[in-house]
This record gives sequence, C-alpha cells and structure tokens, in this order.
Amino acid sequence: MNLLQQASFPDYCHLVELSKDENDTSLCNYRYMDPKNRLNQDEAKVNSNIARVRSRGMKLKDEYVTLSHGAGGKASAALVEQVFVSGYGNRVLEELTDAGVLPLTEILGVFAEDEDALADFSGYKLAMSTDSYVVNPIVFPGGSIGELAVNGTVNDLAVSGAIPKVISAGFILEEGLPIADLRREVQAMRDAAEKAGVRIVTGDTKVVPKGSGDKLFINTAGIGIVPPSRQLGADQVQRGDRIIVSGAIADHGMSVMMARGDLAIEAPIKSDTRAVNCLVEGLLGAVPQTRWMRDATRGGLGTVLNELAVASGWGIAIEDESIPVHDMTRGACDMLGIDPIYVANEGMFCAVVPADQVDTALETLRALPGGEEAANIGRVVSKPESSVVMVTAFGGTRMIDMLVGDPLPRIC
Repeated sequence: MNLLQQASFPDYCHLVELSKDENDTSLCNYRYMDPKNRLNQDEAKVNSNIARVRSRGMKLKDEYVTLSHGAGGKASAALVEQVFVSGYGNRVLEELTDAGVLPLTEILGVFAEDEDALADFSGYKLAMSTDSYVVNPIVFPGGSIGELAVNGTVNDLAVSGAIPKVISAGFILEEGLPIADLRREVQAMRDAAEKAGVRIVTGDTKVVPKGSGDKLFINTAGIGIVPPSRQLGADQVQRGDRIIVSGAIADHGMSVMMARGDLAIEAPIKSDTRAVNCLVEGLLGAVPQTRWMRDATRGGLGTVLNELAVASGWGIAIEDESIPVHDMTRGACDMLGIDPIYVANEGMFCAVVPADQVDTALETLRALPGGEEAANIGRVVSKPESSVVMVTAFGGTRMIDMLVGDPLPRIC
C-alpha cells in the first residue's frame, strides 16, 4: 500500500501495511481495525466530550506575553478570548471574524430614525481615520496609551465633523509584557470607548521578540458619519473669522515628559487626554456655521495654525496672553526652554467661527465638561498671507513658524 492509498482511508482507522493478498487472514484488515489508542469505543461520546471541553473557552495561564501568543495557535486564541474579547465585551467582536460586520442602521444611529434619510444616503458621508500610538511611558499622569489610542481616533473623526461610531484596535506586543499590564490597557480602552459612545468591533494582535519593540504599541482606526449639513474645511474660512480653542494647551506633552523621569525637575502636571466629540457636537449645534476644526496633537497649536494658514491662504493673528496655559505647565516649559505653543495636546481642539458668533461658541463650550477654559485667541487676517503672527504681552509681534525637529519624541 502506498501513502496515497493510505491517505484515502478513514482517519479513525489504524493504518497498517497490508499484504497484496487480500485473502490473507493472518493480517489485520483495516476496515475492521479498532483505532489505535482509542480511549472510548463510543465515538459520539468522545466527540461530545471534546466539544464540551472546547466550549469552555481557552484558558490564559501565562503572566507575560510570549512569542507563542503571536503564532496564531492556542496561545493566541487564549490571549484574544481572555484579554480582548472579554475585555471589550460586545457582540460584534465576539464573532471573531476577519472584519466587524454590523447593520448600516447601527452605524447611522440616530439618523436611522429618519426614514427619508435612510431612503437617500447621498447627503451623508463616511469619515475614516487611523492613528498609531507609541507613547513612552505607557502610563502617565492623567492617562495611558490605551485611553490615548481611543481618544485620539475619536477626536480625529469629531473635528472632521463626523459622529464617531466604531473603531478597531491593533496591538504590537513585546515579548515579556506582563499580561496584567495588557489587561489594564484593554480596560482603559473599554472605559474610554464607552465614555465616547463608540464600540471597538475588530482588532489584531502581533508579538515581536524582546528588544524589537517597547512594551506595547497600539493602532486604532475609526469610522464616523458626517451629516449633510456639515461643511468644514480651510476653504470655508473667511477674513475676520475668530480663532478659538476649547481648553488649555501643552498639558499632555509636559505630563509625558515629566513622567519619563529623565529631568531634574518634577511637576504635578496631568495629561488632558479626553474625547472631545461631545464638545464638538455642542459647538456645531450652537454654531452650525463653524468653518474649520483641528485637534492640536503633535506639533501643538502652532503647527495646526500654520497648516490652516497655508491651506486657506489667509494670515492668522493670535494674542499670546489670550492662549490658556496652566501656570505649572508654563513654568515647566520655561525651565526646559520649550514654547508651549508647540507642545502636544490630546484633549483640546482649535476652531474657526464667524466673528458674530464667537460669544455663543465660547458660552456653549464653557458650559460643557472639558470646555471650561475655552478662549478666543485670535482672528483671520489678510496679511501676512499664509502665515501665523503672535502679538506678545509687550505689544510686539513674532512669527510662529512650523515646528522644526522633535523636542518631545514619542509623545503620543
């Protein structure tokens, strides 16, 4: 008997070399051979026992991430089931398919109640954003990498005029990462997602050898719905419009810097990481004519204002004393020789609104959690074109250029 013939036999038979003489009764006949090492002759009962054991789910006994957790086998399944699926806890993720699939009406949410809108989707738009997070350390005063990963993607969608709905979560884990640390970040992501009103519906996990990563990297991507009435963009900005911020700047960057412990100074500065979608919805509800919005993350407020100036062709004039900066944060920046206008933020945004509606915008933001320090910091001007100029406390002016270099690497 050749191997090809053997492969055609039922897999529950004990395959043995047979004589070419099929009438030779001295040899076993495979058709009647009991399976080798059979624990129970009742095959149905055995299969039932196997199914019962598998239905209990995988057990995760490891205390640290190992390379086997990224190999796609039982260790991977145990990590996914016991950390991510149980940690996020939603029906779509529990299906463990290659993509999170859910009815469009669930994504549309409140718009699904409008039958006319459902009959014609041409006015609505889908917004999608993705971002990766490599912050060091992964836990810092006021937040952690997991919370940051959810808030960052939610905020990118929100300032684009979208109502965030669902997000994905991809993990790069370094071998040796404590499972307890991973569980903590998964819980932080779940808490942040629930607070922001979004669901984590799909994800992925990879493990790299020790020394090839740095504990934990996360990528999140998100999808949101943009109602037809929202038209945000640099092309909407007009001369005379006002520049507002939703809160104080530079807290996040300086919080992470202090947490690294590389400096001879200490300061109780907390990151401002938060989801701003509620603030955005409040602003757009009160001031539908809002022209433009951006969250001032890497590169800080100075960078996003320069991007606005270049994209719109207008000049941007801001007042130094009008920009909210906490005293402790400003003091730390001064000691390190860092301009707070270039420091990353993770819980505030910058917006352009019509001049006659700036008071309404500020009143609305200040009435909402996280918007108490909203401020009018400047205006859109004709000259200098495509540039940002700051009026200093002494009445002089200075140019605010794009950030050069990276004074605070791995800040988000």
